[in-house]
Amino acid sequence: MQHETTENRQEPAGHKPHDVHADLIAVVVAVTGHEPRVLTIGEDEALPSGPFELGHRSLQSGLRAWVERRTGHPLGYIEQLYTFADRDRIGDERQQRVISISYLALTRQDETASPERRRWQSWYDYFPWEDHRGSVPPIIHNVLRPRLREWAQGAGDEATRRERWQRAAIDFGFDDRLWNEELVLQRYELLYEAGLVEEAARAGQPAQHLLVPGKSMVLDHRRILATGIARLRSKIKYRPVVFELMPPLFTLLQLQRTVEALAGRLVHKQNFRRLIEQQELVEETAKTTADTGGRPAKLFRFRHAVLDERAATGTKLPLTRS
Repeated sequence: MQHETTENRQEPAGHKPHDVHADLIAVVVAVTGHEPRVLTIGEDEALPSGPFELGHRSLQSGLRAWVERRTGHPLGYIEQLYTFADRDRIGDERQQRVISISYLALTRQDETASPERRRWQSWYDYFPWEDHRGSVPPIIHNVLRPRLREWAQGAGDEATRRERWQRAAIDFGFDDRLWNEELVLQRYELLYEAGLVEEAARAGQPAQHLLVPGKSMVLDHRRILATGIARLRSKIKYRPVVFELMPPLFTLLQLQRTVEALAGRLVHKQNFRRLIEQQELVEETAKTTADTGGRPAKLFRFRHAVLDERAATGTKLPLTRS
């Protein structure tokens, strides 16, 4: 399931420049109720997408305009993810070649616009093996391990059998290997290659009789979502982008729970707070909140000035050991 950018593929004979159609796809992320959510549209499980139009000043302005028109939801922070240009990405009846340019967008969930035009869904509905906040999800050892073992053993030679299982062990933390939360895309692609996800069956790949749990998405949108999750899990460690997902005022516990929701891992409370304070990413306000259920908690805000003072790092991940 290898995807290549435009410079890596040659057009077949007879194709003309106007045969290429540019599509913009957005992975729009918010965190509510300590749950990372992604914005989907329509009846299908689809990410917001639409054509790049010549009237748009830039790709980013085109994406913002399209998403707001389709969902009624404005975008905040955005960055480009990846360009998908596989030859099997076919557009309309004219058999246009479709180039999809994907973006990661961070925002805060807003329920005021027409709910029938959009849905916010937990990204763990699509990747149930990725949430390790409580403990190792049972699906890892009860479902994925035996099915990936069967796939590995089904290879025609011993070297391939070993190579397949080694990849599975590294990606999913089998055989006492450590779980790496950033390998979201590698895990999904391995399941695709093994024929264990619905998208593989739809694409004509040899599929296993028993697919693994997890919602599928249209076309390769779940792969694009996996790319966005992996990018964000990496990015929160070295840039303070998590504050794009926070309300103007928040408690340190709310910030910690947001980071944990994105990473799918628990962090060490005292070490996390020490890191936040050392980096001077937040500042106290004179306000408190009683919404925590206990004694009033101090409210903080992000120090935007830190971005001008120096190259601000991210929130790090002082992980607990599960």
